[in-house]
Amino acid sequence: SGGVTLETIGDIAQTGVGLISVGALTHSYRAVDISMLFT
Repeated sequence: SGGVTLETIGDIAQTGVGLISVGALTHSYRAVDISMLFT
């Protein structure tokens, strides 16, 4: 996402851009195993 963080998104929004992508929603969380076993 170009280094955009939740801390800098406000400053970026004030520049007048139309869209902002934030990778923190997917990069900051731990993986969870939700697999299923069929026998």
